[in-house]
This record gives sequence, structure tokens and C-alpha cells, in this order.
Amino acid sequence: MLFYDSPNPAPNPRRVRIFAAEKGIELPSKQVSIIEREQKSDAYLKINPRGQTPALETDDGEVITESVAICRYLEALHPDPPLFGTTPLEIAHIEQWCRRVEMILMPPIGAVWVHTHPFTARLPGRNAEWGEANRLRVEDAFRFFDTSLEGREFLATDRYTMADILLVTTMDFAKFVGCGAPDDCAALHAWHDHVSARPSAAA
Repeated sequence: MLFYDSPNPAPNPRRVRIFAAEKGIELPSKQVSIIEREQKSDAYLKINPRGQTPALETDDGEVITESVAICRYLEALHPDPPLFGTTPLEIAHIEQWCRRVEMILMPPIGAVWVHTHPFTARLPGRNAEWGEANRLRVEDAFRFFDTSLEGREFLATDRYTMADILLVTTMDFAKFVGCGAPDDCAALHAWHDHVSARPSAAA
């Protein structure tokens, strides 16, 4: 296998690195520099026509893109410890919270990133007004997760799961973008401190 990776602050490759670290999987990797626009090179577009990282090339030459799809593939190969659940209810809860991170929190953060951050200044179609308008949506989303985490150690179940990986990487990326969680989100920040203390968080 060969994992096409990009360093922090890119959140999606980091999801896979944390997932692999939790399972003790060593992924041979190749760095793709987003700053140097290597993800848009002709060579990389043959691997992933969308021009995004991460991507995983299997031993038989198949390519899997999208971070959660890569993690599901790795889970099937290495079931323990289970990070997508084992019982029908666990699987459903984890999927529910993964979807909520990706559908409630990530879109407004992405809008702030694309439309306001200096790193994306050369992207076509930027609309600073739209980007700034999304900061309130980011705050509202963080407050939803803060309320949801009150009295809980982990987001989806009583164990660390893929849902926690998605939320911690998204939360860290939001801080880099300049729209981090409000200081008064006590439950969310306590959860973040807890999961960030895991060795895998440094991946």
C-alpha cells in the first residue's frame, strides 16, 4: 500500500494518520505538498482526478480516495480495535456523529477557509462577505457539539471512535483557520483536551 499524505494543517490526511496510529498500522506514505500545489499536478491527478489528498493505493493498484472511505477499508483489514463500532446500535451512532461533523461543522469552516484565509487568496470565486458570514454558523455548530458532549467522555459511544477522530481534526483545523471553538464551550474543550492527550493525536 502507498498512502498519499499531506502535512498539517490539512485535516483529512490527518484523520487517516490518527486512525492508523490507533490501530498500530504502519502506512508507507508519500508526501504531497498542498502549498506547492502538487495535488494538482498531472502525475497526482492520475491517482485522484479530484486533486485532493489523501489517497490510498492498494497493493493490487486500486485507489481509494476520501478519508473516511480509506479508514473503512483499513478497518475491514484490521478490525481491532473497532473504531466504526461492532453492534448495530454502535455502528449507527458512530455514523450519525460522523455525518454531523461533516455536514454541520465542516461546511461553514470550509467556507471561512476558502473565502477569507490568506492561504486561499488566489482561488477563483472568493467571496469574503460570504466567508465572514459563516463564522456565526461555525460558532453555532461548535455550541451544538458542546451541548452534546456534556457528561460524555467520547462523542458517539463510551469508547473512542471514528467520530472523535473527525471532530478533533476538524476542531484543530478550525483553530488554524481562525474560527476556533468559543472559549466558553467547556464540555467541548474538556473533551478536546482528553482526546488530544492520546498518543495517536500527534500523528
